[in-house]
Amino acid sequence: MSNEAICQALMKGRAAEVKTLVQQAIDAGAKPATILNEGLLQGMGIIGAKFKKNEVYVPEVLIAARAMKAGMEILKPHLVAAGVKPLATAVIGTVKGDLHDIGKNLVGMMLEGAGFRVVDGGIDVPPEKFIELARTHGASVIGVSALLTTTMTNMKLVVDAVKESGIACKVIIGGAPVTQAYSDEIGASGYAPDAASAADLAKKLCAA
Repeated sequence: MSNEAICQALMKGRAAEVKTLVQQAIDAGAKPATILNEGLLQGMGIIGAKFKKNEVYVPEVLIAARAMKAGMEILKPHLVAAGVKPLATAVIGTVKGDLHDIGKNLVGMMLEGAGFRVVDGGIDVPPEKFIELARTHGASVIGVSALLTTTMTNMKLVVDAVKESGIACKVIIGGAPVTQAYSDEIGASGYAPDAASAADLAKKLCAA
């Protein structure tokens, strides 16, 4: 019951309630991995699916993600102690020359909600910074965002830099002007039309 309550409170964006429920579940002896998977990630997964269908919008996603973060603050030390590892590490950033971050931030939240450890490179990120972060953190996925047609071309530089560096990293791209055709053209590992799809794609690529 407690995981269902955590899931419901998270979906409603009730951060304080999520914190309390997670603590109660831990005190009651629930396994940290179970609280994570059946409570927090379950809730974010449902929000992600609704977001894809336009049943909820950005504000709802943001408050749900904030509630998830609140729960994770309590849960993280217990997950570490129990040896529960994140699914994989993802490096995200907005491409060089582009200062937009709302889409990128949403993708970061959805990736966390899918069980990834997320390293956020921020905005205006040059290709070499993506490589450096991916190397340092052992990332499996690099997520590159662009909102302008003028900066979109810099995505190819990131894809090329990854190939040249020899790191085993998938590059996924997204943003308003970006299309599947452009992803194919520059040789990216995939394209996602929205944040929830980006998390699904990253999971698929890591499982492959």
